[in-house]
Amino acid sequence: MTSTLHPNPDAAAKLQFRQAMAHLSAAVNVITTAGPHGRCGVTASAVCSVTDTPPTLLVCLNRSSAMHATFEGNRHLCINVLPGEHELLARHFAGQTQVPMEERFGWPIWDEGTHGVPVLRDALASLQGEIVEMKEVGSHSVMFVKTTSICVRADGDGLIYFDRNFHRIKRAASF
Repeated sequence: MTSTLHPNPDAAAKLQFRQAMAHLSAAVNVITTAGPHGRCGVTASAVCSVTDTPPTLLVCLNRSSAMHATFEGNRHLCINVLPGEHELLARHFAGQTQVPMEERFGWPIWDEGTHGVPVLRDALASLQGEIVEMKEVGSHSVMFVKTTSICVRADGDGLIYFDRNFHRIKRAASF
C-alpha cells in the first residue's frame, strides 16, 4: 500500500474547504456603506440571519479587502439582496469588471438611505443597519448588523452563487 503525502497539508485542507464551500448555494448581496470614511460596496454571499429579536444579521468581510476600513469606520451599511437580473451588478461589486466604484453609484438605480447609505431601488430585500459588533475570525471580520430599516419586494427572481457561478432562481408562481 502506498501513501502520498501532500507537501503542505494546511494548503490541501484549505483547498478542500474552498471546494466544499463552492457547493454551498448562497444568496448574492451587495453590501454598501457611506459616511465620513467614504462610500463603497462589495458583493458578498457570506450573509445570514442571527436573530429576529433584535433583527440582526452577520456579514463576513475579508480583512485584507481595501473596503474593510471603510465599513469598519462608517459602521452603517445596507445589505441589498440582489434579484436575478442583477448578475452584472454583482460582478461589478465583486471587482470582476473595470468599472470604478464611484461610477457604480452614479447609475440611477440607487436611493439614499439612512446615514446616506446607498440602497438598491429594486433589491429583493434591503436591510439597513448598524454594525454593533465585529469579531476577527481567521482572515475575515464577522460584522454583526442590527437592522434599523427593512424593505421587501413581493416579486422578482433570486440570484444565488453556486459552484463558482451565478445562477438565477425563478420565483414560484403565486396561485
